[in-house]
Amino acid sequence: MAKPRVAVDAMGGDHAPQSIVEGSILAAETFGSELQVVLIGDEPAIRRHLSLADQTRLGIEVVHSSETIGMAEAAATAYRKKPDASIVVATRMLKARQVHALVSAGNTGAVVTSSLLGLGRLAGVQRPAIATIVPTPTGHCLLLDVGANSDSKPMHLFQFAVMGKVYAQQVYGVENPKVGLLNIGEESCKGSDLTQQAHKLLEEGRGQMNFIGNVEGKDILTGHADVVVCDGFTGNVILKFAESVVNMAVQTVRREIESHIKYKIGAGLLRPVFSGLKNKLNYEEYGGAPLLGVDGVVVISHGRSTAKAIMNAIRVGGTAARQGVAEKIGEELARELQRQEATG
Repeated sequence: MAKPRVAVDAMGGDHAPQSIVEGSILAAETFGSELQVVLIGDEPAIRRHLSLADQTRLGIEVVHSSETIGMAEAAATAYRKKPDASIVVATRMLKARQVHALVSAGNTGAVVTSSLLGLGRLAGVQRPAIATIVPTPTGHCLLLDVGANSDSKPMHLFQFAVMGKVYAQQVYGVENPKVGLLNIGEESCKGSDLTQQAHKLLEEGRGQMNFIGNVEGKDILTGHADVVVCDGFTGNVILKFAESVVNMAVQTVRREIESHIKYKIGAGLLRPVFSGLKNKLNYEEYGGAPLLGVDGVVVISHGRSTAKAIMNAIRVGGTAARQGVAEKIGEELARELQRQEATG
């Protein structure tokens, strides 16, 4: 795919449509040779932040939709009652392959529901998973699921591992991703029935992936594994806790620096270090979390996403579409299903 079209839900997010449109403009300016941006939402609202001159110059397409699903609305009900909502229209366009990826910072439940009902799951996929990037000293770790499923079965965790492996290979260029299963200990006998049974499945599939066994919470940030799988309840708690720790650490350091003149001088000397660390920990740099397992490329951004975060989410969506991530996940799962059937 030479130049994928990325649909952007202009009405989704705490700061929509302004931050969404501004991020789309940044994406078109920065990655215009690699992708095309398609803004979907209330056209008059979009026009307040997108001039005709910029639209023409950057090749941004605008598709009008008359409805919006709010951040606090019940997802399933809103999906049924608002067929012309921006996220529903975007999903229909992705289903019809009028666009090749979808980005939304809107109601996460609505994005997942619209994707499941509007796109469907890839053949063989039992549950989709939301994956997120966690920075490590040596690069990144892909953690999934972080919220699509509060309850999971062993086969779900196995499929999360397959999907995470393909995503890490295709989007982040990790040739042979190390896959770990999140548990309370490294031994295979540790953990709940879920993790013990999932460990057995992953051991059996070791020939198809680089399974390194159980990993503990402390291992996620060390770079010990490239992909870590867990149920969505656990993953979401880890994600929210990690976000709060980063915010607390930044605020604490800032207060300490401002408390004494010599700390301010030292901070000035260390400014490049702080800047690099901020970029590494900043969610804006990673853009959004892919919803893996549905029949299409869907990227879910944080509700409070800034223009920079939206720009990077569009970049991620374009890369995943260009690399054929959804198709390759389907192919990998089909091969795994054949292996399981062959071995009984």
